[in-house]
Amino acid sequence: MITNQNPTSIFTPLRWRRVFCLLFFVAAVAAAIGAISSSRAVTRGSVPASAATVSKIAPWVMEHTANGQQAEFFVVLTDQADLSGAASLPTKAEKGRYVYNTLLNKAQATQGPILQWLRERGIEHRSFYIINAILVKGGSREIAAALAARPDVARVEGNPVIHNDLPQPGPSVEAPPYLQRPETPDTIEPGVNYTHAPQVWALGFTGQGIVIASADTGVRWTHNALKPHYRGWDGVNADHDYNWHDSIHSGGGVCGPNSPFPCDDFFHGSHTTGTAIGDDGMGNQIGMAPGAKWIGCRNMDQGNGTPASYIECMQWFLAPTRINGNDPDPTKAPDITINSWGCPASEGCTVGNELQAAVEAQAAAGIMMVVAAGNSGSACSTVSDPPSFYAASYTAGALNTGTDTIASFSSRGPVIRDGSNRIKPDITAPGTGTRSASNSGDNAYTNASGTSMATPHIAGAMGLLWSAIPSLRHQITASRTQLNNSAHFISSTLCPGGAGPPNNVYGWGRIDILAAVSSGSPTPTPTATATATATAAVTATATATATATATAATPSPSPSATVIDSPTPTPTPTSTVRPSPTPRHGPSVRPRPTPGPRP
Repeated sequence: MITNQNPTSIFTPLRWRRVFCLLFFVAAVAAAIGAISSSRAVTRGSVPASAATVSKIAPWVMEHTANGQQAEFFVVLTDQADLSGAASLPTKAEKGRYVYNTLLNKAQATQGPILQWLRERGIEHRSFYIINAILVKGGSREIAAALAARPDVARVEGNPVIHNDLPQPGPSVEAPPYLQRPETPDTIEPGVNYTHAPQVWALGFTGQGIVIASADTGVRWTHNALKPHYRGWDGVNADHDYNWHDSIHSGGGVCGPNSPFPCDDFFHGSHTTGTAIGDDGMGNQIGMAPGAKWIGCRNMDQGNGTPASYIECMQWFLAPTRINGNDPDPTKAPDITINSWGCPASEGCTVGNELQAAVEAQAAAGIMMVVAAGNSGSACSTVSDPPSFYAASYTAGALNTGTDTIASFSSRGPVIRDGSNRIKPDITAPGTGTRSASNSGDNAYTNASGTSMATPHIAGAMGLLWSAIPSLRHQITASRTQLNNSAHFISSTLCPGGAGPPNNVYGWGRIDILAAVSSGSPTPTPTATATATATAAVTATATATATATATAATPSPSPSATVIDSPTPTPTPTSTVRPSPTPRHGPSVRPRPTPGPRP
């Protein structure tokens, strides 16, 4: 047996070096683990953002990014464009070009650092210029907080899916045979008659030269009453560039996403477009301005929209593009837009100003944005969903068709959402039992009720006004004043604010487009083109003195909006009908009776 004479010799210098190396490695591993743990703690949100940062993040975003969730949200920049210079520009072309360039230049000058930050982290996003904002897709709480902490970010707002309780259609039916033969008498819908649009046609003004845009569930462009009036149809070929855009990029129902041609996935958009401009040339005179053209942008997926889809359509209207999204051209912007949709707080528009800048940009560009008041009546202060309560929106309430009584479902003012006590609606139009185009076939029609139906009556009336008085075109305030001052006033004290005019039930009253055109100031400009279609000639006295009663049908505008009888307002005298000009010779008018209530 051999005995070790020096037991301490096991700790040679070589072994000491090995021990130190091992200890260093252990320390490095521990440090790395600590760093990872710290990073994960930040990811879990254990390091709280400052109160100032959190205050810039919308409650919806905070809720939908809790516990590691991801959500879509807008990063709205502090520096927003000043569009006030557009007001002094005389023409739509000048206004549109100024607004487009000003907005685009502001976005390009300010969004760069944020876009780079997002690209470096591989975060999907999309830039908007109409509100100088960036849509972040799949963002976490930490991403939202990091962006909100930047001094160039004003706020972080959500992009929720918004379900619109749109009016539901009645049975869809083909036009009867007697309305498919051009030699038969024309039939004009009761709501169109009640606004006195046919008398304006008889003066030779049918909306020629005006473009009305649909922001809705899409449009069945091949419908017999719509196709002849589509700006993308020349009678032989279709060209959808600059005439159609789809802001629905997933889902889309029967149309699918990113439809390269106009398509309606519900019925609503075809119906509202029809009430504004529809006429098949064979007796189905469903529209207010049959001489106008239409274009469209789908902003809802079977009734479901988002702030992003709404804003995308409003941006496209400022400068329409080719189908592929290239070559924006503000000279191809529409004159008027139909907006029968809303963004309620219950669906995520909790702040209320989410869409305001986009709406105001359209107005600055000379585009008249006509908006439905909503179907939340009969209570007061129910005009509360963006964009209906904005000052820049021309807001339409609904009458029981054929009468001067408010439909019980029609939302009312005063506006308390933004603390303004603003009077809304601005004006009213027929909105019950409205027959118009359906998406189920090229010759299919259906009835529907709601402020959605009143809105295109106003849009079409504005088209007639601008056709008759070109000096008012794109002068938003002056044009609204012209329609307001010529409306048939209906007194009401059902809601606070006084009997008016205006008041918080009827606004300035029931639209009377003949009075607006015939007021004498400004003077209508004669046109060489008397009518846009063979069926526009009418008898000047058709239903001009329709009796106002409280017994009209009031079908429910949607399954969730049950119609009940509203208090009967004090009867008002029927307005004196202005003498109508001698009509041109044409087929006599056979008014369609107002339909009775549906079950």
